[in-house]
Amino acid sequence: MARWKVAALSLHCWLAGLCCSSVAVEVNNSSSRSNSSNLSPSELLESLIGKTSRYDYRVRPNFGGAPTVINCSIFIENFGSISETTMDYKVSIFMRQIWNDPRLSYTGSRRSLALDSSIIGSIWRPDLFFSNEMSGSFHSVTTDNRRITVYSNGDIFYSLRLSLTLSCHMDLHNFPMDTQVCLIYLESYGYTLRDLLFQWLPGDAVTFADGLSLPQFQLMRTAELGDCTKTYVTGSFTCIDAKFVLHREMGFYLIQLYIPSILIVIISWVSFWINMNVAQARVGLGITTVLTMTTQSTGSRSSMPKLSYINAMDVWMTACLFFVFGALLEYIMVVMTAMRARSLAKTTLTTYHVNTDEGCAKWMVRAQGIDNASRFVFPISFAVFNVAYWLLCLQSRGK
Repeated sequence: MARWKVAALSLHCWLAGLCCSSVAVEVNNSSSRSNSSNLSPSELLESLIGKTSRYDYRVRPNFGGAPTVINCSIFIENFGSISETTMDYKVSIFMRQIWNDPRLSYTGSRRSLALDSSIIGSIWRPDLFFSNEMSGSFHSVTTDNRRITVYSNGDIFYSLRLSLTLSCHMDLHNFPMDTQVCLIYLESYGYTLRDLLFQWLPGDAVTFADGLSLPQFQLMRTAELGDCTKTYVTGSFTCIDAKFVLHREMGFYLIQLYIPSILIVIISWVSFWINMNVAQARVGLGITTVLTMTTQSTGSRSSMPKLSYINAMDVWMTACLFFVFGALLEYIMVVMTAMRARSLAKTTLTTYHVNTDEGCAKWMVRAQGIDNASRFVFPISFAVFNVAYWLLCLQSRGK
């Protein structure tokens, strides 16, 4: 009986000691949490993602639960060259992403913790990529242009600076009075919709730098945001997009293309006022204007891709070439009419004297009449073509 009393007393003391030790551990833990505000940034960082913590950057937040929501926003720093030949455009952006990781939440008066770029690799980040990217690069002068900030509630703000070359499918039917819509696609590479969800940050998700301008385009400052979730064999992946609307400026093409071609067409009409006997002058002027228009047409197409359809510029250059070549054909008609009069008068080709013979005079009057009529027909026809061309093109531009 005494032995049972001794054993019971020992068990009671052991349980009392265990309870006291557990209480001491709880007190120590609560004391350490309450004193987290007294930790230095290095100690706080060590407690969050250090070796003593259980944080694993290879596992997404809320693993096994609801998908992690990533709020994205873009700041357009520079909109670079837009190439019709390769159908792409260059852009420099600040890519910003915000998400919540409960594992990195902490207590204390310190609201946020800004981390150096060297520590970014130790924190889980979304596997975002640009699906229409042709080439891209990070900026690292004078240091890596990346930053990450951890907030006390577990929110993560991640920003990086990129230069990208993105593909842009262009519709050039109305070139050079066209309007292009270029997109940027943000997509997850490895996480399906069950794990990751991209969405645009409410408010101004896409903003532009002040004074941003392009040499040949007018960039609309409001981007159209959308969802482009894609489904592959491996599953459905989250995707969001932004559309940039660009209206082409006409100044360069008016100076380099339209005005010179109009002047060349007008110069070709000078031959209508040159005497039909001066064959060298009229033929030389006609051939020169035709060759000039051909050269200008070839030069205008050098900066264009090999399209399988006709655009507005092709219509204009072809019409101008037609008017110039028509002026040369007009002189051929005059010569053939005058030759008919020569055959009747039995004179040489270089002298077209109005013969007293009625038949010869009739054909000479017809030859001169062709020149007189051309002085009005060609300018009026060209004016009608201009009115129809500009009305149709400007109407298409407004759509």
